Amino acid sequence: MNRATAIGFLTGTLNALAGAERMTAVIANALAAQGYSVCIISLWDERSAFPLHPSVTHVALHAQRPSFKRAYLSTIGGIRRCVKQYAIGTLIEVDTMLTLFTLPATLGLGVRRVAWEHCHFDEDLGRPSRRLARRLAARFSNHIVVLTERDRARWIDALRPRCPVLCIPNPLPFALPAQAAGRTGTTVLAVGRLVAAKGFDTLLRAWSEVACQVADWQLVIVGEGEERASLEALQKQLGLGDRASLPGAVTDITAAYEKASIFCLSSRYEGFGLVLIEAMAFGLPVVSTDCETGPRELLEPDHDALVVPVDDARSLSHALLHLIHHQSDAARLAAAARAKARQFSQDSIVAQWQELLNRHPAQACPHTQA
Repeated sequence: MNRATAIGFLTGTLNALAGAERMTAVIANALAAQGYSVCIISLWDERSAFPLHPSVTHVALHAQRPSFKRAYLSTIGGIRRCVKQYAIGTLIEVDTMLTLFTLPATLGLGVRRVAWEHCHFDEDLGRPSRRLARRLAARFSNHIVVLTERDRARWIDALRPRCPVLCIPNPLPFALPAQAAGRTGTTVLAVGRLVAAKGFDTLLRAWSEVACQVADWQLVIVGEGEERASLEALQKQLGLGDRASLPGAVTDITAAYEKASIFCLSSRYEGFGLVLIEAMAFGLPVVSTDCETGPRELLEPDHDALVVPVDDARSLSHALLHLIHHQSDAARLAAAARAKARQFSQDSIVAQWQELLNRHPAQACPHTQA
């Protein structure tokens, strides 16, 4: 195996229908198709929720998620063995938290380490240790990759990393659809994990106002997660009945976009907001909260989306009703959204990853990369 092209990805698991896991599979597959030797190391679970290129090696250190307080040393040892066994020259951490494992695991091996941040800098997801991990990444990584220019600026301002901080956005996980969605139906679509961060409780409250004013339109929230029970209880409390549905997660989301007429993102915060780009690729008019960091950077209010404050059900319902009642505005936003989505093709984003992988760490000076 050629060490110069042996790329490793370290992730928690691939067996989860979530953005970071999906992007790991997408980028790994694309690099494998370009001739790189690629190994994905999962901390637990050898299964993958996403198809992998035939030449991608996928190994898991534990059969199921362990207590890392008890399994910390064995996990470090497992990472180190994999790096040696698969001759990994560059190790990409699919979460800056993983720096806590990779820093000791790669000591003395001469491995280039890339910290790939999927959450925005000012959110630690309830884990204060994430702040420590980011400080370690800023001091000891060879590169840090973030998803937006806003987050790149925050990393530089707050931590003054010793390594380059690069902005490489997430790509569309599929080819740009040949045709936009027909938008002939009466469905508002939302997609995401059923967790508090996605603001689906606010969306349901907004939808209760919409449902009172328009007939036939339905809200569909595609996703699964820990908030299902509370969201179903709220749906019942609001008397939405079959005017709103939560059908669960799906492996192929394209059919849902094809059937939708409007897309809504109600998040309280996002690292990027990949579902926005996916919906825009299908030519769906978008209503989104003005949350950090992705939507605030990706969207141009009143040009390619209607943007409303976070946690404001009234504003969210008014924006949805506006698009339902004003088809010309919906069509204008949809056309602009589809044009923007073209900027996020896999080819252009993967080329940025290849540029990083082909660059010697000493070539780049901190804080100068766009």
